[in-house]
Amino acid sequence: MTVHMNQQKNICKNHTEVKLYKRYFYQQLFFLAHFVLLVSFNELFADGTITPSVKKIKLGVDVLIENDFDIIENKKILLLTNTTGRTSSGQLTVEEIQRSKKCEIIGLLTPEHGFFTTVPAGQSVNDDIIFGLKTYSLYGNSRKPDSKLLKSCDAVVVDIQDIGIRSYTYISTIFKTMQSCAENGIPVIILDRPNPLGGEIIDGNIVETGKDSFVGIAPISYIHGCTIGELAEMFNNERWLNPKNPDKSKCSLTVIKMVNWKRSMTYEETGLQWWPTSPHIPTVNAVRGAACLGIFGELGIINIGIGTTLPFQYVGSPDFKTEIINDDIKMLKLQGIHFNPTKFQPFYGMYNGKLCDGFFLTFTNDKNFAPYTSGILFFSSLIKYYPNMFDRGKLKQNSIDMFNKVTGSDAVLDALINKKSINDLRKICNKGLDNYRKLRQKYLLYD
Repeated sequence: MTVHMNQQKNICKNHTEVKLYKRYFYQQLFFLAHFVLLVSFNELFADGTITPSVKKIKLGVDVLIENDFDIIENKKILLLTNTTGRTSSGQLTVEEIQRSKKCEIIGLLTPEHGFFTTVPAGQSVNDDIIFGLKTYSLYGNSRKPDSKLLKSCDAVVVDIQDIGIRSYTYISTIFKTMQSCAENGIPVIILDRPNPLGGEIIDGNIVETGKDSFVGIAPISYIHGCTIGELAEMFNNERWLNPKNPDKSKCSLTVIKMVNWKRSMTYEETGLQWWPTSPHIPTVNAVRGAACLGIFGELGIINIGIGTTLPFQYVGSPDFKTEIINDDIKMLKLQGIHFNPTKFQPFYGMYNGKLCDGFFLTFTNDKNFAPYTSGILFFSSLIKYYPNMFDRGKLKQNSIDMFNKVTGSDAVLDALINKKSINDLRKICNKGLDNYRKLRQKYLLYD
C-alpha cells in the first residue's frame, strides 16, 4: 500500500514537472520567435532600402504595363534605353515590351556607355544587335537619330536612368532625340524615373549663353533637381530644342508619370534596386560623390577614386596632407557630406598601385546638401597646401577647355586660379540659380 501510494505521488510529481516543462518550452519558443521576428524586421529596415511608411513606387514603365501598353499599341517604336531601363521588379523594359506583342520595336537607341553601361566615359559606342533588335548608337558618329530612321517609326519611347547631374550625357541624348523628333514630327514618350539625388537639391551655376555643349546641353543648374520627365517638359515648353526655328522647336511630348514618388525621397527610400548607369557609377553613393568631385576629374590634378572599388568616394594622393587639411575641411561646415581621413590604393588610373593618403566620402540625408558647391570649396581649401594645383601654365589646355564645358562657365576655374574667397566662390558657383529655381517650379510633376 505504501509503495503504491509512493508510486502515485511520483506519477503526480512527474506529471506536474512535465506540465511545467511544456509551459517553459512554449514560453521559450514564443520569445525566440519574437526575437527572430524583431531582428528580421530591424535588418529589413536598417539599410534604408525600404521604410515602413513608403508605398511601393510605380515607375513610368510600371504604369505603361498596368495600362496594357495602350499608348503604344499597334505602333512602330524606337526605344531609347539601356540596362537601367527596368520595371520596379527589375525586368528590362525592352523585354517587357517585346513580350507584350502590343507594338513593334523597330530598333533600340543607346546613349554613352552603351546598352550594358560598360563602355568607358568618352569612348565611342558602336551600333549592335541586342535582343534581336538593330541597336543604333547615339554616342558614335551621330548624337541624335537621323531623319530616315525616325520616319520609319510612329513614336520614340524613352526609359533610362539619369543621375541628376547636368554633365552626365543621358539628358543630353534625350534632348538631342527630342530635337530630332521635333524636326521630323515624331512623338516622344518619356517613362519617368526618380532622380537619385532626390527632387529637392538644386546646386550650381547655370550654363552661360554660348557655353552650351554635350556636357552642358541647356541653361540649367549643375545639380538640376528634376526627373527626366520634368526636364523633357522644360526642354520642350521653353522651346530650347530649336530656338532658331520656332516651327520645329517643340515636339509632341507625353510623360508617363511615376506613382508614389516624392521629391523628398532618397533613392534608398524608394526601395528600388540601383543598376549601374556607367562603369564608375556602380552605386547611389557614387552618384553623390560624382556630384561633388566629378568636375575635377577633367583636370587630372588628384585621384578622385577612379581606379578603386568605390569611385568618387575617395580623394587624395601619395603626398596628401590629410591631417592638416582635415582641420580646414571642418571649418567649411559642409552639410550632408563627411570627409573621413583614410588611405587607399588605386588598381588603375592615376597613382596606380601607389598608397594614397586622403579622404573617404560618406553622406547623410540632408536637404541642405550642396554637392557641386561642396566640391569646389573642398578643392579651394587645398590651394593653401598645393599652391600650384590650379596653375594655368601647368594644366593642359584641353583639360581646361573640358573643365569649362562641364562647369558651363570660365568663371569657376578662374576663381580657383585667382584664389578667390569662400564667399566669392559661393556666388560664382551658384550664378543664375535663383532664376533657374523659379523656371523649374513651372515643370515639377511631383510634390
